[in-house]
Amino acid sequence: MLASALGTWMQIVAQSLLVLRITGNSALALGTVSLAQASAFFLFAPMGGAFADRHDKRRLLFRTQTLLMLSAFTLAALTATGAIRLWMVIVLAFTSGVLLSFDQPARASLLPLLAPPEDLVNAISLQTLAFNAASIAGPPLGGAVAAVAGLAGDFALNGCSYLAVIVSLFLLPAELTASPAGPAGRSRTWAAMREMLSVIQKQPAVSAAVLVYAVLLFVAPSQALLVPIFVTSILRGGAAQLGFLFAASGIGTVLGSLFVASFGHYRQRGRLLISATACWVIALAIFALSRSFASSFAMLLLMAAAQSVFTTLVITLMQGSVEARMRGRIMSLNTLLMMGVRPLGDFPVSVATSFFGIANAALLSAGVVALAGAVVFSLRPAVWRS
Repeated sequence: MLASALGTWMQIVAQSLLVLRITGNSALALGTVSLAQASAFFLFAPMGGAFADRHDKRRLLFRTQTLLMLSAFTLAALTATGAIRLWMVIVLAFTSGVLLSFDQPARASLLPLLAPPEDLVNAISLQTLAFNAASIAGPPLGGAVAAVAGLAGDFALNGCSYLAVIVSLFLLPAELTASPAGPAGRSRTWAAMREMLSVIQKQPAVSAAVLVYAVLLFVAPSQALLVPIFVTSILRGGAAQLGFLFAASGIGTVLGSLFVASFGHYRQRGRLLISATACWVIALAIFALSRSFASSFAMLLLMAAAQSVFTTLVITLMQGSVEARMRGRIMSLNTLLMMGVRPLGDFPVSVATSFFGIANAALLSAGVVALAGAVVFSLRPAVWRS
């Protein structure tokens, strides 16, 4: 996973630069690409979770990883030949969204089969750590590769990195990846979604955490939107600064993962979750007001650490709220939030950025999350006891 994540982060940086290059530094274009991927998750994520519950997870991951590898190679070829256009990036973003709608629930629901319940928080933290540790080296490496081999080199190396996951899947015992018996027949997409929401609604602490999580992901600018625009319009930097600021987010996520893993058996997780929300809001607000590279780096690090703690605790609450046969469906909700709601939120944020600038848009996002957290957590005191 470390090798694959390294390639993924290289592609995130390269794709952002590619879109800005072919559209003349358009924030709206970046938001449109995110919107295309988000629409795929909204259409297919619930279906992907139900599919993962009914099928062998290893075989499903073989197929999704292979197709994602082909998608990366296609983007590399189009970029290298100069044939790439914005609509092609949008189509490939939508395609990757469809594939990840099946890939991510299968990957997430596989984890509880490999780790005992008492170690699940630490296992999720380790999984998050494995992905985000690569984000420390991935963005600077992506910038270096782009300088030497062009953006196509980043996309090609990402395609090669999928081989690491495909090989590791061969090493998993087949009996561990088989799905438990699920309900008879094929669940419809929205029926599966209603089932997930019904389970969460019955648990006040879980529903409150998921609601604030959804608000944060929707109104907060993603790193792929926030960092490139901030570097080019506020700091007046280039690819090197962009790579290092992406790396700051990676370092913060690693530190956040290590922190929450060290509190894996801490009983008052609700207080950690609320504290992480407050830290995230403060860090984003200070980042928006920052005009130096050093302070921007520090605030991105703190913001990423807080979000890593928040995300890990929410996923743990979600995993522990359902029985094994429903884990694929409940984790498809996380996929929908992380990869559907978040990119969808990038579109209105990009519109706000076009009118008010990235700094004011970030301040507005911080204010909305602060208000949502204050209201939800005060109305759902069960969070404090979770």
